[in-house]
Amino acid sequence: MNYYYGLDIGGTKIELAVFNDKLEKLYSERVPTPQTSYEDWLYTIETLVRNADAKFDTKGSVGLGLPGFVNRETGVAEITNIKVADGKTIIKDLTERLGREVRAENDANCFALSEAWDENNQQYSTVLGLILGTGFGGGFVFDGKIHSGRIGMAGEVGHIQLNYHALQLLGWDNAPIYPCGCGNRACLDTYLSGRGFEMLYRDLVGEAIDAKTIITRFHQGDEKTVKFVGMFIELMAISIGNLITALDPDMIVFGGGLSNFDYIYDALPKALPPHLMRSAKVPVFKKAIHGDSGGVRGAAALFLK
Repeated sequence: MNYYYGLDIGGTKIELAVFNDKLEKLYSERVPTPQTSYEDWLYTIETLVRNADAKFDTKGSVGLGLPGFVNRETGVAEITNIKVADGKTIIKDLTERLGREVRAENDANCFALSEAWDENNQQYSTVLGLILGTGFGGGFVFDGKIHSGRIGMAGEVGHIQLNYHALQLLGWDNAPIYPCGCGNRACLDTYLSGRGFEMLYRDLVGEAIDAKTIITRFHQGDEKTVKFVGMFIELMAISIGNLITALDPDMIVFGGGLSNFDYIYDALPKALPPHLMRSAKVPVFKKAIHGDSGGVRGAAALFLK
């Protein structure tokens, strides 16, 4: 049996999980992410891998899911929220330490790969994974393989900017224009995310409350909130409609906190057709099956064929 190690590298924790050929989890270990030095960061990952090797008496494959990406041309990691590893040649350094091939992908790509490889979804050859969490991110999987692009940043859909129709919907004269952490303004990351959902409610409805409260009010039939959610679904349809036009996916799978708002799965497919070409088909929409374990599972799946 082959053993596949997936590591979910976060800003606050690192989790390693071991999977078999069917992507069934056999073991996991979680530790805090070192904030002190790059050497400590490398040592922590090496220790997790060596522990798994000892437990299973093997040398498993090592896949990393990162909140950023490794530039394919330079080998340098771009991971702004893990300062000790940002700008470092992490693949080269870990390969040397561990004595085996190491692969890495953006965590949203790993999420999409994990869902695409689920036995319930393997009939879909083109899968678009979208995370509606603190930010809005994505990953493309074609025939079981991640499409990373030329340098590794494919899928950064959160940094597509609001278009004409979105600005018209939000109101030309009073549309809230949010700055994005990438340095630009009006990126989808700050609108279609759970954070954006709350910010738009604050600025368009006039009250600062969290997403759970907004959703509760919606289900209670609060008039202002029902109108707001209708607008938000339309904003999703405009923006995701563009992705469908470009990629024509068989399936779109949602993850992240806002993916638990089940109304989306009924309302969004109905709102999409006006924003698609005449012959386009609305893809299948699903909620993520694997939730929080999608990162480690997808990182492990980087070695599946």
